[in-house]
Amino acid sequence: MTDEKNIRQLFDNFRKQKILIIGDVMIDSYLWGKVDRISPEAPVPIVSLKKRENRMGGAANVALNIQSLGAEPILCSIIGKDDKSHVFFELMKKQDLDVSGLITSENRITTTKFRIIGNNVQMLRVDEETEKSITEEETSNLIAKIDQLLDRENIGAIVFEDYDKGVITPVLIDAIVKLAKKYKIPVVVDPKKKNFMNYHGVTLFKPNLKELREGLKLDDDLDTMDSISAAVKELQKRLNVDTTLTTLSERGVFFSKKVSDGEFETGNIPAHIRDIADVSGAGDTVISITALCMALNTDVELMAKLANLAGGLVCEYVGVVPVDRQRLFDEAIKKL
Repeated sequence: MTDEKNIRQLFDNFRKQKILIIGDVMIDSYLWGKVDRISPEAPVPIVSLKKRENRMGGAANVALNIQSLGAEPILCSIIGKDDKSHVFFELMKKQDLDVSGLITSENRITTTKFRIIGNNVQMLRVDEETEKSITEEETSNLIAKIDQLLDRENIGAIVFEDYDKGVITPVLIDAIVKLAKKYKIPVVVDPKKKNFMNYHGVTLFKPNLKELREGLKLDDDLDTMDSISAAVKELQKRLNVDTTLTTLSERGVFFSKKVSDGEFETGNIPAHIRDIADVSGAGDTVISITALCMALNTDVELMAKLANLAGGLVCEYVGVVPVDRQRLFDEAIKKL
């Protein structure tokens, strides 16, 4: 069991942190309704609409998690100069979040994911988005803005929250990693497929099992801890990454930290039994906890345990929701 005093101190220190988040932001648009009949036009359910709701999603959900944990998030991204961008800025304003890191562009649209929920079950998702990479000029503008923020603010950690929607590019990654080293700030990554092998020299890398297997182009199903450990070490070697946190769904998380040449501290943290309602957004919560712990130089095993616990908690809710700080603290005291 982890000492209660240490957990309390960790949560108190969360409040002193500023975390800079770079990535693809989006609107999660929900249509909630009731289903009690099948359409006569096709064998599909009819959802009788009861409520509409817009939430901040993608990298913006990481910002909400960081804020929910008591810290201050600064979100950096490029969105469309369109009607949906007005909705997004209103959501940011409503949450009292800093918008100084956001850039609008007529070249892009604001990503929106429409989720249709019937009887508290997601029945359909419709995505309105672009996946094209930002232009050279947009990349330069975003790098310049991030450099200004790093120089002005006392940033504890940088998060790359990649959804393969084009905001994060190899040029951006290289520039930000160099800036992070200049300012001595840890960089944590929640990757996706397109840029998976471009995150050289970051501090922590957080793939899931599928991303790990596909990123390394492995034929192995990675169904044993030995095979997972070997794959993770290979990844750390190729990317020159100090620490990895690999999420394993119902098997929890696997952590690996390089302690010297060829020597790693590793471990598997089992998942807690939960009534799973929706896994959407769990990765955002895990990377948020991870970023705060890295900013505070937290022991890797404690970080993995807390991230694992938080990721499971948000899966009990339908839709993408940030973690509840008080509930996480209470469970951490009981279970860690």
